[in-house]
Amino acid sequence: MSDQPQSYRYIPPRPPVWFTLAWTGGFGALLGFLTAQGNFALMIPFMIAAGIMVAAIAYVSMTFLGTRKLAGPFGFIVAFAIGFVFAGFAYGLLVGILGFIFGRMAIWLSTGEYRLNQPPYVTSKEVLWFYSFRTICGGVFVFLMAPIIILIPLSFNQEPYFSFTAGMLSLDPDAYSLRWYMDILHNGMLAPEAAIGWWSDMWNNAQWIRSVRNSFFIGILATLLATGLGTLAAIGLSRSEMPYRRAIMALLISPMIVPLVIIASGMFFTFSSIGLAKTYAGIIIAHAVLGIPFVIITVTATLSGFDNSLTMAAANMGASPARTFFKVQMPLILPGVVSGALFAFITSFDEVVVVLQMADVKQRTIPRQMFSGIREQISPTILAVATILVIISIGLLTVVELLRRRSEKMRGMSPG
Repeated sequence: MSDQPQSYRYIPPRPPVWFTLAWTGGFGALLGFLTAQGNFALMIPFMIAAGIMVAAIAYVSMTFLGTRKLAGPFGFIVAFAIGFVFAGFAYGLLVGILGFIFGRMAIWLSTGEYRLNQPPYVTSKEVLWFYSFRTICGGVFVFLMAPIIILIPLSFNQEPYFSFTAGMLSLDPDAYSLRWYMDILHNGMLAPEAAIGWWSDMWNNAQWIRSVRNSFFIGILATLLATGLGTLAAIGLSRSEMPYRRAIMALLISPMIVPLVIIASGMFFTFSSIGLAKTYAGIIIAHAVLGIPFVIITVTATLSGFDNSLTMAAANMGASPARTFFKVQMPLILPGVVSGALFAFITSFDEVVVVLQMADVKQRTIPRQMFSGIREQISPTILAVATILVIISIGLLTVVELLRRRSEKMRGMSPG
């Protein structure tokens, strides 16, 4: 008999058939409940029909197909066909995607794979709570993201409406257009039957172009100012001999805690007395004040893993403090500095309360123009601008996450 240890792979027990059918049928009943849209007369029939349909897909998938590669397409085809017959192409496509998920879910449940990422000794209640907790978190995430998800397709609406048209719901290509995106960039004249007049469009486009220019101009300068001052403050606060460190830190990050309306009001009265209200310089300084706390926090977090012996070694070799900072310290804390700069830019780019109180017509930014558009002149151009802002924010946050991972690798905190 060999003395070599045998590799052991945990194989979870297969649950009974009723277990898989009950769970998949329950999710199907939930789908029917949502399809009824509050119509109590249709609610029970829809829940029963959807539960039976999903349970049937699950039964065929786990009995005759047996693999996810076959169960997913089978569930998509069946659900799409039923949805297309009863409600059209768009609803059939949505139900087909859910059928694809339910088909794969049936294999996942029937084979016991849902227990593979759990220790063998956990009870059924612990497994249930494990997935229930994640489902609750996912539901909260969907609840928070649903307005943004709905906003994006509405920005491609051909008609000047803030709702889905029949053509959009049926996925008619003629119902979608880049009309409102082009309206931001040029003076394109709308059709005569449009709700907004020609001269109004000309004025609106000029305001949007000016707002875009102002947002980038103010945001970039405020970011440079906030990054420089915030980095220097973080380096000073990271030194152990710095007196009153906690009090100074609390004062510098107070713009993150104090209500923005109070900060904006205080800045307006202060800057009015020195002639900076209603000027570009005043808004840039105000946005820099709001961005400095983010730079301080990110750079301070990066400096927590910095080896101070490197600066001491550079000083022993005759390097000046400025040369030590730019050649030794700055390359190592650069990911934190860039992350803080991106957060400061996002803060300035999305800020509206300070601009409402301190900006004149010439200093309007994109959020300020959106606020005016909602109150004075409702146009789907606002949806196009909001979609662009969402894309920019997602891109910047993605860069921040990549920089964070790079910083962890440089400090040896990540095995990757």
